[in-house]
Amino acid sequence: MPLDQSFVGRSYPPTEPYLVGREKIREFARAIGATEREYHDPEAARAIGYSDVIAPPTFPIVMTMASSHAQIVEDPELGIDYSRVVHGDQKFAYARPIVAGDALVCVNTVEEITSRGGHDFMTTRSEVTTEAGEPVVTVWAKLVQRGEE
Repeated sequence: MPLDQSFVGRSYPPTEPYLVGREKIREFARAIGATEREYHDPEAARAIGYSDVIAPPTFPIVMTMASSHAQIVEDPELGIDYSRVVHGDQKFAYARPIVAGDALVCVNTVEEITSRGGHDFMTTRSEVTTEAGEPVVTVWAKLVQRGEE
């Protein structure tokens, strides 16, 4: 069954704030092999103008994947069969780096749904801001639901 096209443009309520922790940033950086000092050492981050360690550019996936999955993918009306989903693409547009201590909120939107060759392609957009509404990063993800075999 194809994805419901009426979901295009649908936004979900803001998530609860995600408190970015220093150790979570360090763990993520180690997991992806990012050795830059500003990801691990608060003094190195302060030396370049930040209050604490900063997150590697792909760090927002930690919160946006969880929130978009909970809100969009698990929405039964959309009709996603997650057993047939693969990740197709990811893109980030930053207003500023994520810093340990940030409390971040995501607003998730279904930006596009298309079908080609029996497969459905869905692009989601997550607007990540501080609790006060300051823009931090916009994250796009493309999920591909393979056609039934």
